[in-house]
Amino acid sequence: MKWNAASDDWHCPQAENDLRVGGAFSSTMAARDGSFSFDFGVYTAVELLKRIAYTLEDGRNVEVLFIPDGNGTTVKQTFDPEKENPEEMQRGGWQAILDRFKAYAEAQN
Repeated sequence: MKWNAASDDWHCPQAENDLRVGGAFSSTMAARDGSFSFDFGVYTAVELLKRIAYTLEDGRNVEVLFIPDGNGTTVKQTFDPEKENPEEMQRGGWQAILDRFKAYAEAQN
């Protein structure tokens, strides 16, 4: 809830997580002005410290790989784009969320 948004005009007012294959998760991402919100999906793969995959509510698939990289970890995320918005815009939004996660995680140390 503290980092899951692409920009400051979005927020995550609610989140639940059951991190196991078949487990559901919900991270409501909502526009702060109340104009739009969406939730997420169900895990299809969970490999500790290696890989998480899930299917979104609309059937699109996402995969997140955790790759050891020296003293840290590289996170590589791939996703099936939706049809309403340009893929480049979607890629930018996903990257912005990852950047916010990185900043949040680094601030916890």
